[in-house]
Amino acid sequence: MSDATLALALPAAGSRELVRALARRERRRHLAAVALTLPLCVFLLFTLLVPIGALLLRAVENPEVVHALPRASQALSGWDRRGLPPAATYAALATDLAKLNDRSDAGALARRLNTDVPGARSLIMGTYRALPFDAGLAAEAVRNHMLALDPRWGEPKYWHAIANNSSRWTPNYLLAALDLRRAADGGIERAEPDQRVFGRILGRTFEISAIVTLFCLALGYPLAWWLSTLPARRANVLMILVLVPFWTSILVRVAAWIVLLQSAGLVNRALMALGVIGQPLALLFNRTGVIIAMVHILLPFMILPLYSVMKAVPATYLRAAVSLGSPPLAAFFRVYVPQTLPGIGAGGLLVFILSIGYYVTPALLGGAEDQMLSYYISQYTNVDVNWGLACALGAILLVATLLLYGVYRRVVKAELSLG
Repeated sequence: MSDATLALALPAAGSRELVRALARRERRRHLAAVALTLPLCVFLLFTLLVPIGALLLRAVENPEVVHALPRASQALSGWDRRGLPPAATYAALATDLAKLNDRSDAGALARRLNTDVPGARSLIMGTYRALPFDAGLAAEAVRNHMLALDPRWGEPKYWHAIANNSSRWTPNYLLAALDLRRAADGGIERAEPDQRVFGRILGRTFEISAIVTLFCLALGYPLAWWLSTLPARRANVLMILVLVPFWTSILVRVAAWIVLLQSAGLVNRALMALGVIGQPLALLFNRTGVIIAMVHILLPFMILPLYSVMKAVPATYLRAAVSLGSPPLAAFFRVYVPQTLPGIGAGGLLVFILSIGYYVTPALLGGAEDQMLSYYISQYTNVDVNWGLACALGAILLVATLLLYGVYRRVVKAELSLG
């Protein structure tokens, strides 16, 4: 190899080695970053994504009927849902009930069917206790025996309930959460007027959340503006007072509001002492008490986003507008407020999303007509043991939250593009 060729080859070889060294270094940095974030990703996976996935799965899972009545479910798959099913279906149902090993399985089956047709619980459990029938009975004899045992086996609505739940995956829970139901022919129809409750509850949840958000904005905006105009030392001291609710249990704060708002509480006594009212106001166990307590608890979540945005707005903008002839109030609303819209949107969204999932405060301070959707999720989980409907209501709440966030992102994106 000549000297000229060697001189050209050495820089090329050195460049390739340098590129490989840089690639190895970049790969090590990437692996180190992944290793640092891996514990957080695993934590979020098992504490957030897996529970949400289980909730969505349980909202459409319907294992009780198909697990307890496999033969009857198969027999009903070809039923035209007109009149009563054939005698073979009665025999299959009796066989399935007789083969249940555990009374709790029969209880779970009875509870599940009772959510669709009131009275199915006593029908299933009464038949289960009467089994087994005499061996060797023909299908017609089994049907006659079951009809003699309980005439309700001659009513098609109980068979429709079994047929509608004879699949492991079903939209029945989600339909019930939307005040819909499966019709006798398998189609979808609106529930009876006296059974349309969840739409009203969801509307109440959004109404209370919107009122709380507006009150938090009305109280938090001037306070955040005042804090943003103070020197840093004084603002930090006052911000500690704003953050005090974060350090106090919600139960303690709710108990304090019960003491303050009761008929002989401090609020009513103060108003009566000032001559504002002649008799105590009803401030407890109604929507007024719920809104007051929720505004107090959620107010910091409105102040913090507003304060962070307001601190970034130069005070010279407002002074410049006034010096150019604009009235102070007009300058405030035309110059200052538009620059704080991101804080208003973030604070309003945060307060609203937290409000629609509130449970403790309405349960303790509200009446029967002030309970929000989360109360009924707890009721179906802990009292009625209807996990499917509880998860369906939770899924509806999750979808509503995601839609609100999507609307917020679209609005913010539109404002940024216009700006």
